[in-house]
Amino acid sequence: MSKESSYTADSLKAELNARGWRMTPQREKILQIFQNLPKGNHLSAEELSNLLEERAEAISLSTIYRTLKLMARMGILRELELAEGHKHYELNQPYPYHHHHLVCIQCNKTIEFKDESFFKQSLKQCQKEGLQLIDCQLTVMGICPEALRMGWPYTIPSKWCCTRVRAAIEPSDDLWMRNN
Repeated sequence: MSKESSYTADSLKAELNARGWRMTPQREKILQIFQNLPKGNHLSAEELSNLLEERAEAISLSTIYRTLKLMARMGILRELELAEGHKHYELNQPYPYHHHHLVCIQCNKTIEFKDESFFKQSLKQCQKEGLQLIDCQLTVMGICPEALRMGWPYTIPSKWCCTRVRAAIEPSDDLWMRNN
């Protein structure tokens, strides 16, 4: 990963053109969504599709999947394996904004953290092998304290969500409804 600033529409267009591809309005719109995503938020393809639909942007789910994969291969987006069984994406921020994730496998609460030593070791290994570092991610799976207090994994209701996650979600949100 370079130490340059985040991707812009112009830099994405230049990189796509250099690879023989073109900048489409759909690619530009998806990049804009990730550029404006609040810090700490990650989107799945389905969540991105719903967000685009709410904004009256007509982009098919198959185009979204292809664009997410392309941008992840290019190093623009990070493809994340969190605890929910499907991939999430976020803008691949340059060093020193690089971070990793702690994830509760019960309530899916995701906490971002930085670890310079992990990043530096990954960079060192890439240089040793002659590779260019595109992404470096560590996902630590755990159980939140509230789930443990409730007796995880034996006595906890199957659709339970910890209060820290519930407090961060609007009551009208679909996720809140699924977990209650």
